[in-house]
Amino acid sequence: MSFDLKQVGLTHGNGFRALHGISLRVGRAERAAVIGPSGAGKTSLIRLLGTALRPSEGRLDLLGDNPWQQPAGKLRALRTRIGTIHQSPPIPPRLRVITAILAGRLGVWPAWRGLLSLLYPADIAGAEAVLARFDLADRLFDRCDRLSGGQLQRVGIARVLYQQPDLILADEPVSALDPALADAALGELVSESERRQATLFASLHAVDLALKWFPRIIGLRAGEVVFDLPTARVSDTMLSELYAAEGGVLPTQANPRAPVRDPGEARMDIGPQKIVKLDACRGR
Repeated sequence: MSFDLKQVGLTHGNGFRALHGISLRVGRAERAAVIGPSGAGKTSLIRLLGTALRPSEGRLDLLGDNPWQQPAGKLRALRTRIGTIHQSPPIPPRLRVITAILAGRLGVWPAWRGLLSLLYPADIAGAEAVLARFDLADRLFDRCDRLSGGQLQRVGIARVLYQQPDLILADEPVSALDPALADAALGELVSESERRQATLFASLHAVDLALKWFPRIIGLRAGEVVFDLPTARVSDTMLSELYAAEGGVLPTQANPRAPVRDPGEARMDIGPQKIVKLDACRGR
């Protein structure tokens, strides 16, 4: 079991209740995507699983342990087994791309090797190979502030692949990429998780990408699980109801920000063309 949440709630310091009684179990090597409208709690859930946030209530078992019952040393070791891909990668702008990639292994390298790698990169070939999977091998020695937002997002994905964690958490990992690059990047993530039998859990705004790449879909709204089903059982009615607050218009990679419309008009958008597109994503 990669993680098991039992009636987990999360209240932020400002009093906002982001998650309500979440119960989820995701097994080893499983792939699951969480979708839902803006403000549903997707990022809070990812941060909680990455141990950046502590549950306010309930129980979280992560990779076989309750992280908040472990001593500091064991918690650090547990975190090395988790790789988080952020929507905006927290990479210092003056850092070279190769250094950003190699930072993925800092948790498992001895301190002396990490410090030495700042002076002379420890694994140039390894960093170049993982960047090549995202067509960025030629940017290996560039500074990160010379990259576009989409390139930097791909560097963030490559860093986690280089880390080789047991649990990959991805928070809107391809939001800055065009449809073709987003599809290819998710394909690399899925391929890596299958090759190493790693668990992949992603929050995605683009419903079409979630339906295409993930066999399990979790619908989240207002901090609560609305449905948790195999992709084939997620109906278009369920999706339109999940996004009712955004007019029922489903965000896709080609149309990432669904307009908020009058609910009466929204039903017009879930017509035959939209249904055909979503069905195609399921491989029908």
